[in-house]
Amino acid sequence: MTTSVRPVHLGPGGVHVDKTPAGVRYVRATQELGEYPVKLTDRLDHWAISSPDRTLYAKRRSSGEWRRISYAEARTLARNIGQALVNRGLSPERPIAILSGNDLEHALLSLGAMYAGVPFAPISTGYSLLSSDFAKLRYILDLVKPGLVFASSGLKFQRALDATLPPDAELVVTEDPLHGATRFSDLTATTASGPPPHVDGDTIVKFLFTSGSTGMPKGVINTQRMWCSNQAMITACLPFLAEEPPVLVDWTPWNHTFGGNHDVGLTIYNGGTLYIDDGRPVPGAFEESVRNLREIATTFFLNVPRGFECLVPYLRADKQLREVFFSRLKLMWYAGASLSQPVWDELDALSIETTGERVLMLTGLGSTETAPFALAPRKEVERAGMVGIPAPGMDLKLVPNEGKLEARVRGPNITPGYWRQDNLTRDAFDEEGFYKLGDALLFVDENKPELGFTFDGRLAEDFKLSSGTWVSVGPLRAKFIHRAAPFARDIVVAGHDRDDVAVLIVPDMEACRGTDLVRKFREILEDLARESTGGSNRIARAIVLTEPLSMDAHEITDKGSINQRSVLNNRAALVEDLYAYPPPPHVIAL
Repeated sequence: MTTSVRPVHLGPGGVHVDKTPAGVRYVRATQELGEYPVKLTDRLDHWAISSPDRTLYAKRRSSGEWRRISYAEARTLARNIGQALVNRGLSPERPIAILSGNDLEHALLSLGAMYAGVPFAPISTGYSLLSSDFAKLRYILDLVKPGLVFASSGLKFQRALDATLPPDAELVVTEDPLHGATRFSDLTATTASGPPPHVDGDTIVKFLFTSGSTGMPKGVINTQRMWCSNQAMITACLPFLAEEPPVLVDWTPWNHTFGGNHDVGLTIYNGGTLYIDDGRPVPGAFEESVRNLREIATTFFLNVPRGFECLVPYLRADKQLREVFFSRLKLMWYAGASLSQPVWDELDALSIETTGERVLMLTGLGSTETAPFALAPRKEVERAGMVGIPAPGMDLKLVPNEGKLEARVRGPNITPGYWRQDNLTRDAFDEEGFYKLGDALLFVDENKPELGFTFDGRLAEDFKLSSGTWVSVGPLRAKFIHRAAPFARDIVVAGHDRDDVAVLIVPDMEACRGTDLVRKFREILEDLARESTGGSNRIARAIVLTEPLSMDAHEITDKGSINQRSVLNNRAALVEDLYAYPPPPHVIAL
């Protein structure tokens, strides 16, 4: 018996493909991109007039009640803040740096900056609250040269502020004023006077910082044209968003493009409501997310794979949570990493058990430089890892590269470059103006290009064994994590110019409690070895890491992704142990 899929309106599929004699493919959606606003605040103005009392943002107070801000209230407060920013003479040369995370003041300040035409740089809270040396925070502030720095609490961010606050920058805080700080309420109390400053498609909205190959952040310029065209692309691919204002419960940090551009943007663009979730997909913090999801029925649920992994046990155990969660849900969406097939299958089963229908799970492909939406499916996909076809208005270029197809993209949503890093900007684009994603794609079926593509790994992570055989790290990593769930969070793959592939395993300590890890991972390696077709996909040795990955050492980003190169460099002694003969006792060897 075939289970029905819950209806959700997705955009039309279809692509044009042109192939050159050199094997380069140019791929474009048959659907054209429609008109889009000049600036995102045009959409805020629209909803403030047509639906003034609808909630735009909501966040729990310490009492547990939701503090809500309507579209009309958000526009009034944002315009007041914008006037305060104009009065201070802020500009792209003296922008705003935001140190604290997702909250209502952060949201209003960013809207006010958009009205004023002043760029803002939301910075990972980990650089202020988790770092021991503040090196990345200091680097970013030196690059941005902010005229105003905002933090939710002067006391909470005191160590970082003492170490890095530029002497000529005004500090604004919501509470606990230090260093002679201005209170955020002083900004909202400023009365907007006259028309807002001129803002057009080339106006810089924000600088989003993403890790570079050396671990130091790159400042990705995000313009109004990028953001608005990308929101039009999202709505063209997911037209259900425009048919009913979306309701989101979302924790993803606004210093990342997934949360700060994709999710915040689609909320404002389509007149939706965003409930700011203080939970996180980590032990001891995810319970807050469950509390929110038990109360708020979302129409579109977006998360990183770890968030879905954390959610599944709660859904399985809590009937009330299941019923609320699936009651209005049109679509689930994962981003930032690969989702394991068992989690995908379990969510399918839970939705069918609860509603009699299967709620679709999709993902796409993009980056901070693409604002971020670039590729997405237009229909049900068969498995995790299928990323669809180019969004309307995007040109996809596939260049043969060491047996793979390297993906490059061009369109109105592509960044003009990196702030004050011209050398990085030059290296990021090819001779035709295509941005080099650094990802490889694989046709699901090249004879049926409308079926789209699967992700085929990061090119920078791939390497050759001493035999000259290429190792595709992405697929190998995904297969291991799938097989090792829930015991392994990730792996770092070694083997450049070596005889065999070996890995450093990042365990999930919560899931591993009481488990004989050596025995468990040896069994997994043996199973994978029996299925391998050669040295490029056979893992010969492994070490389970006992020392956590370090943000200060550039091994891990604040969103949890791993910089493979940094880990291998920093833990060179462990890599040597992997290849020592005879293997040391802590090495699991086949």
